[in-house]
Amino acid sequence: MFRSHQPYGTVWLPYATVWRESSMRNVHARTINAPAEEVGALLDRLASDDDPLWPSPAWVPMRFDRPLQVGADGGHGEVRYWVSAYEPGRRIEFTFHPETGITGRHELSVEPIADGRCVVRHVLEARPRGVMRVLVPLVVRWLHDAVLEDLLDNAELAATGRVAQPARWSPWVRLWRRLTEFPKPRAVPIPDQSLLIRDALDRVDYADAFEVTLQPGATTDPQVWADAIFRSPPRWVGALLLLRNRLVRLVGIRPESNRAFDTIERDTHEVLLGTNAGHLDFRASVLVQTDAVTLTTIVQIHNRRGRLYMAIVSRLHPRVVKSMLYRAMRHLNEQPRHDAARPEPARRSR
Repeated sequence: MFRSHQPYGTVWLPYATVWRESSMRNVHARTINAPAEEVGALLDRLASDDDPLWPSPAWVPMRFDRPLQVGADGGHGEVRYWVSAYEPGRRIEFTFHPETGITGRHELSVEPIADGRCVVRHVLEARPRGVMRVLVPLVVRWLHDAVLEDLLDNAELAATGRVAQPARWSPWVRLWRRLTEFPKPRAVPIPDQSLLIRDALDRVDYADAFEVTLQPGATTDPQVWADAIFRSPPRWVGALLLLRNRLVRLVGIRPESNRAFDTIERDTHEVLLGTNAGHLDFRASVLVQTDAVTLTTIVQIHNRRGRLYMAIVSRLHPRVVKSMLYRAMRHLNEQPRHDAARPEPARRSR
């Protein structure tokens, strides 16, 4: 057993995991400076709409077909299991379904200790079968460790208001998440619910719309999404915009400033951005609905320069927009809850 010497009492055991040919045991635990009764109440909200523990939207949410109780069936993503034992406020045991490729169980528990503190512990004891015998040591192990440390961060944050030393994902985890965790943006018709953009221009000469899935727990503020999309684009998009501003001078088009993406109008679910120029006017709408975020662009062309400009830009625009939307989704979904709760650095005494 390997124990961390970190001051906040985490016992993190990725290297104590036994990845034998036939069985595995993985333990994550953390000492929390809060009573077991308080932390146990958080445990009872697992997989609910206001679950404070499971690290969504960073990870696919845990969901069951009924409220938390023995027999509740579900899981997270393709990892399927059912509640095989439940002691409210103390422990939940889950048993894997055979189709998951793992035989065994995992358990999340809260144990009281001295001085009004408690230990939150997750124990996995199982045997991988079939292709999982390869995937577990290669991929699943690392993702499992990451999601459990994020869950313990959330438990510490919810119980104490801060996380002393937040867990950090390894480059290997980040790579696999980028490849598998989030769906890519897809082209869709302009939503009927996009009311602000519907009459934003007198005439529409170009239009497109792209959508991503809104992950459970993600922000529903359209302004936050708009800022993430337009204020922090991928590097290659930023470089392309700089090149665009240099080239358009050759045909008498004024380079765009940062104000091109200023908010013009907004309501509860939608933000309208855009600008007017001599060659064309453009508007962009960010609409946040219950299960999706949609980025819509419309353009009104004024003259020959505008037509020449759009003849080139329209070929690149879909790829640029999808890249910006995907980056925003990843940024907002991967932003840990504990970023705002880091301890302040100690002040030097004078």
